[in-house]
Amino acid sequence: MERYTLEQRILIVKTHIRNGENLTSTIRALRNNFGVHNRPSRAAVKRLCEKFDRTGSVLDVKTSVRPRSGRSRENIAAVSDSVRDNPSTSIRHRSQQLDLSYTTMQRILTKDLHLHAYKIQLTQELKPADHEQRRIFVDWMLENHQLNENFSNKIIFSDEAHFQLNGYVNKQNSRIWGDENPRAIHEQPMHPQKVTVWCGFWAGGVIGPYFFENARGDAVTVNGDRYRGMLTNYFWHQLDNIGIEDMWFQQDGATCHTARETMQLLHTKFPGRVISRFGEQNWPPRSCDLTPLDFFLWGYVKQKVYANDPQTIVALKDEIRRVIYELPQNLCIKVIENFIKRAKVCRAARGSHLADIIFHV
Repeated sequence: MERYTLEQRILIVKTHIRNGENLTSTIRALRNNFGVHNRPSRAAVKRLCEKFDRTGSVLDVKTSVRPRSGRSRENIAAVSDSVRDNPSTSIRHRSQQLDLSYTTMQRILTKDLHLHAYKIQLTQELKPADHEQRRIFVDWMLENHQLNENFSNKIIFSDEAHFQLNGYVNKQNSRIWGDENPRAIHEQPMHPQKVTVWCGFWAGGVIGPYFFENARGDAVTVNGDRYRGMLTNYFWHQLDNIGIEDMWFQQDGATCHTARETMQLLHTKFPGRVISRFGEQNWPPRSCDLTPLDFFLWGYVKQKVYANDPQTIVALKDEIRRVIYELPQNLCIKVIENFIKRAKVCRAARGSHLADIIFHV
């Protein structure tokens, strides 16, 4: 009845009474006041008169607003207990378990419990002796950076990675709710269909990708012979194209990397400038948080590659090449700057894991 004024409502009731409470006569009589097209319907007249008989008034009855009980103390406590018991449950599943709406659950988590959704960050567990080796490396790195701010721009970081055809750790959709970062590690089994990729990364861009595969295009294990074949048949030619003197080369301590023949080969191309086990400067083990390929490149490439959902090994390799070739060179410079920042954080942490340091693209 919101469309009728108070005076019009009183007129409708009076007209209905004068016409013996006959709806047909009332509607006909109201034409003189409202017109044929604007007169109230039979249902409107009946509803208004019934309200007058029931309440003695033609005014709208104010309905009481039901208090919002979704974010009650009981529900907040229930959500808090649920998070404590299982912090990795999604908002949707948690709201279904507690019979709350998705929006209410989200508001309780963020506004009432002041929790944050942390992404899973992958890292390796440090052994007791690793802290000292990490301190030694970052001290050496930062001393050279202080003497020459372009020192880090002349380091080629290298590594291999496996790209599985179906599936990867979806860190974007994985969240763990809590009032502090739990630093959880997620393990995933290897998938038989995959490619093995090698890349070199430096401030000037990415060298690669190079795929370790046989004549049929199937992925093969990286051993010493295959690694040295990659160096001489592929990497040396890429170095010649760069044309920069006094470059340093970094690699991890995998056996195929540090075999005697491999190290001799590297020293011929990088005399006195190898960062590796058995090199001029040791690379600390289990330090994926310090190498740009692990803390940036592989995650960046996988995120973009899997967004297109490649269905074959050939398509997977094409996507990897496309993403790496399209990587902006200025982004590589930012990654190396972030490497220096990480070295400083690692030194301040006395070789421990890097707490709350995230690289934003």
